[in-house]
Amino acid sequence: MTLVEGYEELDLALRAGVRPRELYYCPALTGGSDPRDVVARAAERGSALFSLSRQAFDKAAYREGPDGWLAVVPDIETDLSRIEVDDRALFLICESVEKPGNLGSMLRTADAAGVTAVISANPVTDWGNPNVIRASKGTVFAVPIASAESEDVVRWLAEHSVNVVATTPDTDLMMADVDMTGPTAILVGSEKYGLSDQWLAGRHTKAKIPMFGQVDSLNVAVSAALFTYEAVRQRMASR
Repeated sequence: MTLVEGYEELDLALRAGVRPRELYYCPALTGGSDPRDVVARAAERGSALFSLSRQAFDKAAYREGPDGWLAVVPDIETDLSRIEVDDRALFLICESVEKPGNLGSMLRTADAAGVTAVISANPVTDWGNPNVIRASKGTVFAVPIASAESEDVVRWLAEHSVNVVATTPDTDLMMADVDMTGPTAILVGSEKYGLSDQWLAGRHTKAKIPMFGQVDSLNVAVSAALFTYEAVRQRMASR
């Protein structure tokens, strides 16, 4: 089971078709939202409903300053075989990205950019982590996601003829010079170690973001956003 706390996150989960097992709400805290709407939608899906006092909800909540919404939902499906590939597929692959905030931010980018799926390779943080859900504003329920070991992801991409673009500063090729209009997977690594040799030693396209300052890297979520929207730009221009 996975916990979802917060009105925005719960609202998006419901719009994405999630069926909460249990919904806990506190009328004393839900002043900024319409409890009748959320409660009605959850009830239609068979959720068990619990109205709590403020004192009881404060004990149940895990956030500071809760807004009165907490739900228990089924675990998120993360099987790689569920992900579909077509001739315009665009994937974001995160290898060993450990910070929930970064994963959540990348999910928000993926949702906004219409990314086909976000895949966690050699995952170190669970997609159901409450902080991933919070940082993603609930888009973890709207964007198809998967988790698998890197070797399985490499094999899956090869089987589906997906071009892999590995982001690294150790190349002369700029991201704007890489054709990302076909089936493409943008690959980012952890902030501390970058991509593993398993990816960098492969026959993948390696590309970088133009940088003119003293640092040689950006926050991984920022890098992912820049590459993703470069792919979007190219696809819009090729229509």
